[in-house]
Amino acid sequence: MSDKTHILLAEDEQMLAEILSDTLGDRGFEVQLAYDGEQALQAVRAKRFDVIVTDVMMPRMDGYTLARRLRSEGCTTPILFLTARSATEDVVQGFKVGGNDFLRKPFAIDELIVRVQALAGRVNRSEEAEAVFQIGQYQFDTNTSTLSVGGRQTTLSAREAAVLARLCRQMGEIIEASGLLRELWGDDNFFNLRSLNVYISRLRRHLAADPDVEIISVRSIGYRLIDKRN
Repeated sequence: MSDKTHILLAEDEQMLAEILSDTLGDRGFEVQLAYDGEQALQAVRAKRFDVIVTDVMMPRMDGYTLARRLRSEGCTTPILFLTARSATEDVVQGFKVGGNDFLRKPFAIDELIVRVQALAGRVNRSEEAEAVFQIGQYQFDTNTSTLSVGGRQTTLSAREAAVLARLCRQMGEIIEASGLLRELWGDDNFFNLRSLNVYISRLRRHLAADPDVEIISVRSIGYRLIDKRN
């Protein structure tokens, strides 16, 4: 990577943190470590990062509190939570406080890399470059991850934008959830499917101003983005 992705890794398990840092560094990433939530907060205040990777359970300040504080201070850097939890309420809470993605422990380093790249906007950028989609009354610009309608503009999270772009590229067609998960999450396991469902719900809310635009769930298969006027 000529233009390195800068990652803040907040992880209180020192051995795991150092292993991840060394491995990511070998893959071309620039990594700064924080061993608790307070250190992570101060690091973000002092320096710009492309992605924040944080454990949920940490001393001094947990990952959810860290995310909430950062969002309240105007930080828009994508946040990936590392967690041993998989309950739906934990996932929902993470998104509510401003998280963008979850990775369940234990995980493969290649899966972590795929998710970090996706959050940093480095996956499939060449395919999506210069792409602007018209979705009913909405205009979706993949370069800026913005959704515009009636003079209002909403900036989508990296993962929201990636999911919507995938649906837009095959407007009206059924997109299999398993394929979508493998492409954007790197794995189609049940935990990731829960995350996808949360993102689909958020996209439906973003598109609610146009009643003719709908993301339809196709049971046991996937989703379909439609414009009823076409």
